[in-house]
Amino acid sequence: MDIKLSHITKIFPGRKKEDKDVIAVNDMDINIPDGKLVGLLGPSGCGKSTTLYMISGLETPTKGEIFFGGTDVTKLPAEKRGIGLVFQNYALYPHMTVRENVMFPLLNMKMAKKEAKEKAYEICKLVQIEELMDRKPHELSGGQMQRVAIARALVKMPNVLLLDEPLSNLDARLRLQTREEIKRIQKRTKITTIFVTHDQEEAMSICDIMIVMKDGLLQQYGEPQEIYTNPANLFVASFIGTPKINILEGKIINHKLFIDDEIIMDLAIEDQDVMVGIRPEAFIYAPEGVLTLDVDHIELMGREKTVVASHKTSTNIRAIVPIETIIPLDAKKLAFNLKKSAVYIFSKKTGNRLRENEDNSSEDSDYILEPDLSINTIYYEKIINEEYKRLETESFVNDKEYYELIDGNYVLTNDHICNLNKTYYYIKKNVTFIKTKDNPLDKEKNYYVRRSTKDGAYVHGKDYDSKNDEDITLSYKELISFKEDK
Repeated sequence: MDIKLSHITKIFPGRKKEDKDVIAVNDMDINIPDGKLVGLLGPSGCGKSTTLYMISGLETPTKGEIFFGGTDVTKLPAEKRGIGLVFQNYALYPHMTVRENVMFPLLNMKMAKKEAKEKAYEICKLVQIEELMDRKPHELSGGQMQRVAIARALVKMPNVLLLDEPLSNLDARLRLQTREEIKRIQKRTKITTIFVTHDQEEAMSICDIMIVMKDGLLQQYGEPQEIYTNPANLFVASFIGTPKINILEGKIINHKLFIDDEIIMDLAIEDQDVMVGIRPEAFIYAPEGVLTLDVDHIELMGREKTVVASHKTSTNIRAIVPIETIIPLDAKKLAFNLKKSAVYIFSKKTGNRLRENEDNSSEDSDYILEPDLSINTIYYEKIINEEYKRLETESFVNDKEYYELIDGNYVLTNDHICNLNKTYYYIKKNVTFIKTKDNPLDKEKNYYVRRSTKDGAYVHGKDYDSKNDEDITLSYKELISFKEDK
């Protein structure tokens, strides 16, 4: 069953004459597709439960209409909407067994007792509580009671299943287990399900679609990963993600982003004060990186390291780097480059996301380079010449985790950041650095660039003979502007 909320508003009048009216939901206008698990997400008091109760029929919108499958149900009572509702506190009948609790709505519909028993057993088997059917609620764990409540809501095969913070009373282990069960049950039944939660991790993990709310207003609607990677505003960016996004103050001056006195990148955005959101996974350790942080301590988390740090414009910054990244554990300051795809710019006045003009947005790299240097024009020329020279001198001993010496050439065995002239470049694994004395780059020559099956590239002189279909021939001019697409 698809659901349409057409500009619905819910206003609760003040309890006293001098009290202001409370706008719990303000002009909500969304479509919920059939068969999806949708999360209503937001902090306490944002209007998510009120929205759920309007969908259920327990509350009536002050303005707007609600449609189930194209039928206007705005004024239809709850019992005629074909919904199943699961409350936060389970609301089980304490004097009844599990079987009797699940059968209750069927007997209320005047179904024969024998048929009701059969249906109750089928649904209890679906939620994996068939062995508990003779127990009473006080003999069950919290997770088991929640499954009973879900079974009771599902047994009459509703058009829509509504869950109002169903996991909030469970401990961490049971929350994880029960949310996985909810996802499994929803996939099996294919019933349109709306799930209210204030826990963004819950919503991210099981929902097909998330609806993020704040102060009664819709903030963003979309798939969880899309909302995470493309937050519409500062609130959404701050609310979604664990650990939380790092927020720093910045300025755009002459189309350059400054954080304090450090230039982070060029931006095709008008000069103004901004807030800069940086996801913890955006940091790439680089001794001469674009952003310097004051280190508080470093946490070793098994598969990753978390640098807990601060900055003049922000405290409690968390930077996550791979566990194999070599970082001085006693460092007081560390510098980082940043993945541009995980850096967001917000208006300091409105909190809205600021985006570069489409015609001017940079596609050069997923990594932020120092201003006014383009990876396009020096990518292979400098890497092939200078990186080989660096490896030939003293540095190869320190880089064995990245390079392997094969036939006198150095081959990257892992993705790597190369420091050339105080600029850091991201190089994919399996790039081969050839001997420049044997293969000098000559402006009059053509060069073969072989794309390897592992996203790297080999660069050869004009006399290189290959019949590999993936080889392409580039002139000197084309070669120095060549960049891997992937």
